[in-house]
Amino acid sequence: MAAGALVLVLEGVLPFLNPERYRTLMTQLLTLDNRQLRLFGLGSMLVGVLALYLVR
Repeated sequence: MAAGALVLVLEGVLPFLNPERYRTLMTQLLTLDNRQLRLFGLGSMLVGVLALYLVR
């Protein structure tokens, strides 16, 4: 539950601080094809696993 709550907090930082940039980023994500989006997701997961490893 704590990890899920932390995800929500981190997901909300960019739209809170800079909503215009967030909109631009989301529209750019819509133009990516499936392969690019999967690579983006994989990179995000790897960074998350690395961060979790460093924290623990």
